[in-house]
Amino acid sequence: MAARRAMLQIQWRLTAHRVIRATMHATDLRIALFSGNYNYVRDGANQALNLLVGHLLSKGVTVRVYSPTNAKPAFPPTGDLVAVPSLPLPAGRGEYKMARGLPAAIRRDLDAFAPNIVHVSAPDFLGHRAISYGRRNGIATVASLHTRFETYFRYYKMAFFEPIMVKILTRFYNRVDEVLVPGRGMAEIVRDWGVTTPTAIWSRGVNHDRFTPTRRDLAWRRARGIADGEVAVGFLGRLVKEKGLDVFADVIRELEQRGVPHKVLVIGEGPARDWFAARVPGAVFAGFQSGDDLGRAVASMDVFFNPSVTETFGNVTLEAMAAGVPVVAARASGAVGLVDDGVTGFLVPPTDISGYADAIGRIVFEPGLRETMGWAGHDKAAGYLWDTINQTVLDTYLEVMTRRGA
Repeated sequence: MAARRAMLQIQWRLTAHRVIRATMHATDLRIALFSGNYNYVRDGANQALNLLVGHLLSKGVTVRVYSPTNAKPAFPPTGDLVAVPSLPLPAGRGEYKMARGLPAAIRRDLDAFAPNIVHVSAPDFLGHRAISYGRRNGIATVASLHTRFETYFRYYKMAFFEPIMVKILTRFYNRVDEVLVPGRGMAEIVRDWGVTTPTAIWSRGVNHDRFTPTRRDLAWRRARGIADGEVAVGFLGRLVKEKGLDVFADVIRELEQRGVPHKVLVIGEGPARDWFAARVPGAVFAGFQSGDDLGRAVASMDVFFNPSVTETFGNVTLEAMAAGVPVVAARASGAVGLVDDGVTGFLVPPTDISGYADAIGRIVFEPGLRETMGWAGHDKAAGYLWDTINQTVLDTYLEVMTRRGA
């Protein structure tokens, strides 16, 4: 009798699995997406989230986004955005906001929305409370990993806090049904932390109409004091210390001491601009660029130098590759698996100043190598398409629902 009961239970589970897989569609999904910064400051993470929401909406998914906001956002949000009460971050980083958990008004809005998946994109107070809400109400939970927050403390003389942060992050990602990581390297890192939750790959795409070698503009370079024959070593990103600005400046100084001819081109703005400008006094600061202007600025570089170790995926690195620019980057999670060492650029140990200078110097002095690497990067970037990549997230949602139902 017991054996028959066990067999009937197995048959029921298999039948349930087949029914769920057969009947669960994109239009059945109701996603509550939680972000620490959906659109009030422009960065790679929230660009990816907005593109994801656009893809989900195009497939008939119902999405509601919860995030801190401000009166003058960097760009219009994609989809329905609910403002979550927040406070500016301290220590001179007031451009970013920290949500004060999940207040009663937001919980009531969630109850009315009735999500069947909670997706959290940041391990902040809002993300922790959102996971608790999902677990308490029997709702599937998914987390996506966008930034190496544990590394930030190195840049603000608080490295002692990094192991503590790793423990916090491990607990955070172990409380969800699935973790979306941008690549296998990041999956290995979270496994090393002790995360046992299943992982899926959510890579990143690139706008190939915007980031292309055809947007290179010598007149634009000349207008900024960069001669046609000069090699422009470029930086692209928010000017904050955790982007490796100290290493970048030290490498530029090393290049100058070696007599390697170059011109520094900096694209971006941020609170560390003055600090950085003092460290690279000969640099050309082109300021914040967006849209096709950004594509022109990137294509007008000759070498893209990215020493940051805080990214989980190098969005800016991929954009440079698509624009046909060879890359010199830190051998870290943001570039490993994206840059083919010796083919599309060079990977260097994160704090190896001499190694970075060797790599950049070689690209400067070997124009044939510069051209070959640029085209190799362009060809590799061609495979990174947003629609294809964002579809993997939708497929992951459906798989999580199937797994929970089974």
